[in-house]
Amino acid sequence: MEIIPKIEKIARNVTFVHLPLMFSYKLFSLYFPLYLLEKNFTLAQVGYTNFLIYLPIALFAPIAGYLNHKINPAILASLGVLGYGIYSLGMIFFPNMIIFYLLQIMLGISAALFFVSSRAIMMGSNLKNPDKAFAFFYSVPSYADALAPAFGAFFIWKFGFSGVFAASVILALITSIYCFFSLRKDSEKLTENIKINESVENYKEVFKSIKTKGAAPLIITSLAVLIVGGFNNTFFVLFLKSLNWAQDQILIFNSLLSLAFLPVSWVVVRMIKKKSVANICYGSEMVGFFSFILGAISGMLNFYLAFLIMLGKNIGGLITGSGRSGLLTTKLKKYPEESAAVDTIFSPLSTALGALIGGLIIGPIGYPLIFMISGILIFTSGFLSRKIIK
Repeated sequence: MEIIPKIEKIARNVTFVHLPLMFSYKLFSLYFPLYLLEKNFTLAQVGYTNFLIYLPIALFAPIAGYLNHKINPAILASLGVLGYGIYSLGMIFFPNMIIFYLLQIMLGISAALFFVSSRAIMMGSNLKNPDKAFAFFYSVPSYADALAPAFGAFFIWKFGFSGVFAASVILALITSIYCFFSLRKDSEKLTENIKINESVENYKEVFKSIKTKGAAPLIITSLAVLIVGGFNNTFFVLFLKSLNWAQDQILIFNSLLSLAFLPVSWVVVRMIKKKSVANICYGSEMVGFFSFILGAISGMLNFYLAFLIMLGKNIGGLITGSGRSGLLTTKLKKYPEESAAVDTIFSPLSTALGALIGGLIIGPIGYPLIFMISGILIFTSGFLSRKIIK
């Protein structure tokens, strides 16, 4: 039996670009909220900073989708990767606040270019099992999480944040070059001459399809999972810090969690079925259940309980995300560029909302209640969607 699950060639090529890109970003991203606190950012400002990264992804995604009709998606994806490197270069100098916030927006645009283009390449390649292909694609950040924070900690300890940002610049540059040469031939056939009004009509058809009874409840459920994911991405390390965990504990926890998730995700990818409905519903129920438990026992949370809970949440999130992209790929296969843009809009917009809302409500209601309420809502949404769509 193969160690790594067998994945279609194009999905494997795109994923092998996604991996070093996420590694370069996650060298410092885990510590970024702590870094901002050291710069005297408030929790609301931390949330606002993430909001400025993810909202431009959602806003620029349709433009990126249109550009994919005109320009080889491999070129656009490569430019997106290069943007990550430029962002890290800008962070080395930590400019004034106006330039700082502009760099967050630039990072969002770069992410939109990469993720829309990479999804368009996959969605336009007639995948035999899109749910499985996207499960492999979405599990990549966890592979980077397993090692990148440890390397990042070393660079920060040895050279400060300038050192870790410099390492990110170098890796992003190499990845950008690799992206262009590895995906260029596979994506040439997707480029076509299409006018803006034709693209607009395509978007109308896309939204008409996802508003149907068979898709809308599933999209809403997966968006709820993404909002909670956005909250976790921004504030979970600060939640652990509020429990008086030391930075070394947080580093070890996240590294071990992602390292354990690596083989688990391979098992999950093998188990992923072609039934997107089941993947979204059961995955969201897992996320909801473990979110509720996290909030309910936060007062007695230890390293091992937190580890098991977050492992369960991550598995549920992977299943839900693969189901969402698989659903869009199946229902919108006539419009790969537009469906890729819409799929890209969902993730960052929800993440931005999770970060922004979290920064505003943590103070008034606290972490435990947020986890419990979100868990109940997500579990209920997944359960009802499964009953509505039979």
